[in-house]
Amino acid sequence: MIAGLLMALAVFPASAQFEGGTKYINTSLSGLGLSYSKNEKVHFDLRLSGGYFLADDCAVIAGVDYQHQPHWDQVAVDFGGRYYLHDLGIYLGAGLKYAHTQETNGKFDNFFFVPEVGYAFYLNHYVTVEPAIYYNMSFNDFSDSSKVGLRIGFGFYF
Repeated sequence: MIAGLLMALAVFPASAQFEGGTKYINTSLSGLGLSYSKNEKVHFDLRLSGGYFLADDCAVIAGVDYQHQPHWDQVAVDFGGRYYLHDLGIYLGAGLKYAHTQETNGKFDNFFFVPEVGYAFYLNHYVTVEPAIYYNMSFNDFSDSSKVGLRIGFGFYF
């Protein structure tokens, strides 16, 4: 499987859309979250983000997301950056996230450090499919709130 992924990366290089001045919009969905908490199940997470390439291969990204589980809802905002490995489509990202959670028995806020690694697979010159693996590392409650997740999204470069 890994050999197949590496082969695909070599055969389908990314376009030149990672140039400075390019604008970026992404919508993504995540339904697979792996957490240290025994109470958390698979969840629904919808995300909208946008960004701007300050220089070739370097983008600043801001986003908002909504998560739902049977007994709570969460709204979060984040800000970070991405570095794209030149013309490969692989990107490395990191950011900070603030999340507000409404549970059946109260409300609470949390802050996260969020590193991620992903790949921008081009469908055409402007649209990508972007699978990514991320880690939400909680500053407030590391053991119960930190988690690894997988997201897939569509990126639009213009």
